[in-house]
Amino acid sequence: MQDVHSHRLPFDWHAPDRALQVPLLADSPHSGHVYPLDFHSRAPLRVLRRAEDAFVDQLWSALPTEGAGLLAARVSRSYVDLNRQETDLDPQMLASPWPGLVEPSEKTQLGHGLLWKNLGSVALYDRLLSVAEVQARLALVYRPYHDWLGQQVRHLHRRFGGVWHLNLHSMPSGVKALFTTSTVPDFVLGDRLGTSCSADFVATVEHLLRAAGYRVVRNHPYSGAAIVKQVGKPEQNRHSLQIEVNRALYMDERHHRKHSGFEALQADLAMVSKQLASYVRSCAS
Repeated sequence: MQDVHSHRLPFDWHAPDRALQVPLLADSPHSGHVYPLDFHSRAPLRVLRRAEDAFVDQLWSALPTEGAGLLAARVSRSYVDLNRQETDLDPQMLASPWPGLVEPSEKTQLGHGLLWKNLGSVALYDRLLSVAEVQARLALVYRPYHDWLGQQVRHLHRRFGGVWHLNLHSMPSGVKALFTTSTVPDFVLGDRLGTSCSADFVATVEHLLRAAGYRVVRNHPYSGAAIVKQVGKPEQNRHSLQIEVNRALYMDERHHRKHSGFEALQADLAMVSKQLASYVRSCAS
């Protein structure tokens, strides 16, 4: 556990190479691995870490060298989930009524809303949360991340007339029951069923990943959540695409560490990043 509130921002910003900057932006909202001191979860760390999209920001670390900014969360998603609406709260988790609007989603009903209630069969808390501590999580972690992301989107849109955004995630390899195929694919691309970006953008990303030798599917079972919905406005030339990568490609999920496949995948994604930057440059010219 760490006290992150008094020292650094709750995210890392990897600025793009200015000489090469293109209107391509990426964010990794679930790769954070800091657990603040005021979390007070009853779940052991080995369980909490299952929620992390571990090392995803590192897999895509070449993006800034190709002219794309990369925003990466520092704080764990089980503390506050940055890929949820601020109103996506379970009032039954609170010790007193929430003073604002509450709109629980299906994710909240599963225990994975703005504040996670459980991880599998393991409850995260043996207490109710105070309104004050939830408000602190929003003020110190959630809103700074979203404010920064929003600023970058608006800046690129003003400068270039459009913005292309990648929302980066990972998926456990043991979710075979969620897929119609016999094996979990390498990547799932989510464009909210064709509503968050142009058809050409998702087709280009799919082509580049397939050309690198990966199995790719679209929208099932991950079609994109709050951030993709928030950023993606294709009618305004704002294009947002969620990318899920199979953790088995690059990490030992049981022991939560990289394995020998990490560097190869990272190198492939560096090439994809280079090609994507070229594509976005042509779109914006």
